[in-house]
Amino acid sequence: MFKLFSIMSKDIGIDLGTANTVVCSTQEGIILNEPSVVALLDEDGRKTPYAFGKEAKMMLGRTPSKIETIRPMKDGVIADFRVAGEMIKYFIHSVNNSKSWFGPLIIICVPSGSTPVERKAIQEAAESSGAREVFLIEEPMAAAIGADLPVLEPTGSIIVDVGGGTSEIGILSLGGIVYGKSLRVAGDKLDEAIINYIRKNFNLLIGETTAEKIKMTIGAACAPLDNSDGAVMEVRGRDLNDGVPREMVLNEKQISEAVAEPISRIVDAVKVALECVPPELSSDIVEKGIVLSGGGALLKNLDHVISEITDLKVFVAEDPLLSVVNGIRKVLCNMKTFKGVLFKQN
Repeated sequence: MFKLFSIMSKDIGIDLGTANTVVCSTQEGIILNEPSVVALLDEDGRKTPYAFGKEAKMMLGRTPSKIETIRPMKDGVIADFRVAGEMIKYFIHSVNNSKSWFGPLIIICVPSGSTPVERKAIQEAAESSGAREVFLIEEPMAAAIGADLPVLEPTGSIIVDVGGGTSEIGILSLGGIVYGKSLRVAGDKLDEAIINYIRKNFNLLIGETTAEKIKMTIGAACAPLDNSDGAVMEVRGRDLNDGVPREMVLNEKQISEAVAEPISRIVDAVKVALECVPPELSSDIVEKGIVLSGGGALLKNLDHVISEITDLKVFVAEDPLLSVVNGIRKVLCNMKTFKGVLFKQN
């Protein structure tokens, strides 16, 4: 039955992230990758969606008083239910413009720490877009499937997915999550830490977009291993003393100091997860190590820091930014095999 309807409609998977929303289909792979940002137009007190995705993100910090740009997802969960629903529906309609009699089957990824209310809201937003059926999948499970971990086998695997809003830690075996932890410390908190560090130490105010650029360019989880200052970058912002624009140079060592606190919280959560592993699964993890996925996995030396503290091998997934959506696509293409990892929120 799944196969019959799939031929007649474009079934899609959605990684609804704090930073980006990625949509894939069984036939075409990734068909949309847009920032999870919405611009709202204020018309006499009534706010209506004005722009979504890349177009809305370009407006961040640059809008007139009548336009407000917001991220409806915060810390991996919905901060604004109405706007998040509009964004989900917009992205679904953007990729599903076929005239099929049957709506698409949709699989949406949710953080393991999200509440039933939050999961129900995400599910209903997708259903209201004309979906034939909506299933949910937990983020650690999707990331592990996308990273080619043997989640259905009677063997233990651990994945640490560091996204924009949450770091998801999952220990998996036999198609289920033996231990799951959703930590609201991830890419956004690293950006915040960089902003605060620069303001406190250099009296310079920078925006979220600049902080993200610094993290991606010279960000590191620890000081350079060769004891140098590492890579450098010119940064522009507003001087807090006299209010005029100013430019300065930052280096990799300084940014590693800036992000030290949130990185230590992620590492501590990994240690707690390992302490909760049943003994039989511990031996599997010692043998196979820890897999890192998500955009945060690209942070320089993060694998080294976790390896040093846990004394385990740490590997970065082949395509960490797309591990979750690749996992969802594998499930879409093999519904019979993976049906047990999907669920609905009642």
